[in-house]
Amino acid sequence: MLTKEGVMEIRILRRQGKSIRWIARELEISRNTVRKYLRDSSEPIYERQTKQPGKLDPFKDYIDERVRQASPHRLPATVIFREIVEQGYAGSERLVRYYVSGLYPVPAPEPDNRFETAPGIQMQVDWCVFRRGKEPLSAFVATLGFSRLTYVEFVTDETFASLRKCHENAFAFFQGIPQEVLYDNMKTVVVERDAYGSGKHRFHSAFRQLATDYGFTPRLCRPYRARTKGKVERFNHYLRNSFYVPLVTKLANSGLKLDALTANLEVGKWLREVANCRKHKTTGQRPDRRFLEERESLLPLPKTIRQDSACLLDGTGKLGTWPVEMLQRSPAFYDRFLQGGA
Repeated sequence: MLTKEGVMEIRILRRQGKSIRWIARELEISRNTVRKYLRDSSEPIYERQTKQPGKLDPFKDYIDERVRQASPHRLPATVIFREIVEQGYAGSERLVRYYVSGLYPVPAPEPDNRFETAPGIQMQVDWCVFRRGKEPLSAFVATLGFSRLTYVEFVTDETFASLRKCHENAFAFFQGIPQEVLYDNMKTVVVERDAYGSGKHRFHSAFRQLATDYGFTPRLCRPYRARTKGKVERFNHYLRNSFYVPLVTKLANSGLKLDALTANLEVGKWLREVANCRKHKTTGQRPDRRFLEERESLLPLPKTIRQDSACLLDGTGKLGTWPVEMLQRSPAFYDRFLQGGA
């Protein structure tokens, strides 16, 4: 059946003196079809077809509820996509992104001045705080500046003991040490900024020993300019929205509360299967693959640690085992951590 616009064109051409044969040839229809619509002066009537359900329609109620649960946090479309695929969704991720984007207001773009570092030069470190009070929960986050490969460890305090252990585990994870590590004004790192002149800071003695033992130079962000370490800051935002919020809201539905043990079990799998193998928006490459280039530029681990440490990232970027002497918890915990499941 022709559209109303097609019928209109037949009649206009006929009024212009065109023959039925000419009209049929021009519009690529049969002459009988031309005659039919010229004889019938009424407008064509079309039956409204029943709209077929789209691939995403059965999951929209679930998506709406997940977004509501996560509010005021924003749940990334990639997280929702993975969840509904597990429930049988067979459509594209683009369709999910389009639908989810309509559930949030569009934020104004924020200007961002980025700078890149050469392989092996810098690691950025930060605490990402999730809970204060009686049951505190924070994550130590360390991101290599060149590859963006990231290590995450959840803890219940931000003491120097925890900071040191997290550094040791991070260096073992990367199987090497960058030339410098960038911090903000952590109380466990710096005692007084510019104590000996501009850029010459007074560090905590225990932290100074840690830097000496591992051979890295500590650097501090400029005051009130936390975005100087923008790579780890951006990852913190990604960690919160793509890992923490989805996990916490799922546990909450079962009346459970996230603890450090569960978080570490889950974040190991998430780092391996999602965060460190995603295509990074800035570099355009997967962090785990880009790391293979950076790894050769890292400083070697101290000899005593090298001898007792198994490789956490082999030549293919796969995780191995943890260094036994550096465990905060039992070896069984880290075995489960590396297998990615509680």
